Amino acid sequence: MQVLVTGVAGFVGSHLAEALLAQGDEVIGIDAYTSYYNLEQKRENVRRLKKYRYFRMIEIDLRTAPLQEFVDGCEIVYHQAAQPGVRASWGAFPSYVEHNVLATQRLLEAARAAQVRKFVFASSSSIYGNAASYPTRETDVPRPHSPYGVTKLSAEYLVRLFGENWGLPTVALRYFTVYGPGQRPDMAMHRLIESAFFGRRFPLFGDGSQIRDFTYVSDIVAANLRAAETEIAPGGVFNVAGIHSIDMASLIDLVGELTGHAVNVQQLPEQAGDVARTGGDITQARKILGWEPTTDIRTGLIQQIAWHRGVIEADGQPSEPEAPEMRGIVTTPR
Repeated sequence: MQVLVTGVAGFVGSHLAEALLAQGDEVIGIDAYTSYYNLEQKRENVRRLKKYRYFRMIEIDLRTAPLQEFVDGCEIVYHQAAQPGVRASWGAFPSYVEHNVLATQRLLEAARAAQVRKFVFASSSSIYGNAASYPTRETDVPRPHSPYGVTKLSAEYLVRLFGENWGLPTVALRYFTVYGPGQRPDMAMHRLIESAFFGRRFPLFGDGSQIRDFTYVSDIVAANLRAAETEIAPGGVFNVAGIHSIDMASLIDLVGELTGHAVNVQQLPEQAGDVARTGGDITQARKILGWEPTTDIRTGLIQQIAWHRGVIEADGQPSEPEAPEMRGIVTTPR
């Protein structure tokens, strides 16, 4: 089966593509190699995928490039590409609209013309914002708390509209903070672990009481595979969340315990766009997709820490975000 994975050089996209290749699918991977973080990490992800015979890499920009020739012949489109980052979205809203909304609309048009069997969209728990109650359910009224969240919700609405109006078999998965080997260097787990290993101060925005629902990357991949193969009405939406939530103070302690190095925390004021809590109800994903998470936070962290050790042993240097606005804790999904 031939499938398309956008954002294939990224964290989730590369893990998903590798799982698809391992099960024998032909994968066309698309990525624009945007410089939101270290491009070498992205290129290493793609080098890993190029070891598979049936992988084809296409470096194009979804906002401007002709897409039909790459979508035609694909049975499933996994749309993982997006411009991430809550804080950075405040100063670059037009770019977020283009990457997250316009690109999605163009890909949906191509998927509709190609009559793909399923269009799986990577949405985000950021669409909930500061919810009225937890765990959040798919039927709760969205209340994005950042421009990033607004663009992800807009893209999700487009996905639903193409399903309901044109019968395009679409499904949106609302990811709750993804972590694991290869995680983006601007995200909380990544920076916490490297702060522990290298003795750097970890900027914590707020008092550490923020609660996050972390989801291990292999569970995210499994949800995508189930969403692609399950017969559901077009326009379905599902939470994809972890086994349990944890507050940031406890996470910092756990990273210290598992790495053997206490994290030196620099406490800073809360930042605009950050939410106090995330937590998703996965009843619908369990009932309809037959999916539920299998990796607890301790097990997942052990795996991610092992990956960090391997990277450090290979080059002796921590990964660094490239832009100043990315420094500190970033706990948005993807």
